[in-house]
Amino acid sequence: MEQTINIEQIFGILRKHSKMIAISTIACTLLAFIVTFFIMTPQYSASTELLVNRKQSSDANVQYNQVQTDVQMINTYKDLIVKPVIMDTVETKINKGNSHKLTDVDEMVSISNNQNSQVFSINVKADNAYTAADIANTTAETFQKKAPKIMSGTDNVSIISKAKPDLTPVSPKSKLNILIGLVLGLLLGIGIAFIRELTDKTVKDESFLTDELGLTSLGVINNIAEKDIIKKAIMSVSSSRLTRRG
Repeated sequence: MEQTINIEQIFGILRKHSKMIAISTIACTLLAFIVTFFIMTPQYSASTELLVNRKQSSDANVQYNQVQTDVQMINTYKDLIVKPVIMDTVETKINKGNSHKLTDVDEMVSISNNQNSQVFSINVKADNAYTAADIANTTAETFQKKAPKIMSGTDNVSIISKAKPDLTPVSPKSKLNILIGLVLGLLLGIGIAFIRELTDKTVKDESFLTDELGLTSLGVINNIAEKDIIKKAIMSVSSSRLTRRG
């Protein structure tokens, strides 16, 4: 049997389960707050920029070809930087004299560049702002030193901007996480409310029996609350006593 719900019934369901929806919303928002501020580890970002630019020829055509070659070389450099030949040296330098040894430094490093640009960036994310800047600068310096040996004497990499510690974490995004928790809690509460209502097979009114099931109504027995029964019993006893006295 197909069951339909109109707008009035929708608002009725929301009002009926408003307390449960509010509890769900508050609980999920509180959970998002706890996870964001007490469980998730803040991540900090640092970047250093490098320029790929060899000594230019005075010939315009040769100069253009050299620029295009440098731009294409960046793709090779991007792959090379995160390879063990560079990262192993970086990891050794970072951990030298450091009691807290870092592993998988290569997973903290990413490379980015704009299309047709001779500049590319070494980006690092770590749980410490100073560590992130140190890894970015060490990676740039190590690559600049090793690139000519690896690439057969090609010396066209310059560091144009060193990384500086940024004490503002890039993640987690606290406001966004809490907003997501609030919205999910609200949707969860509304979803549970409708599921409970649609799966409730109890008879709620007489029209369901007569219109939906085609049965004949023989009468309606009203439900009387226990407190009303007690109240009426007390009133009945009091009235009986007054009658006897009269």
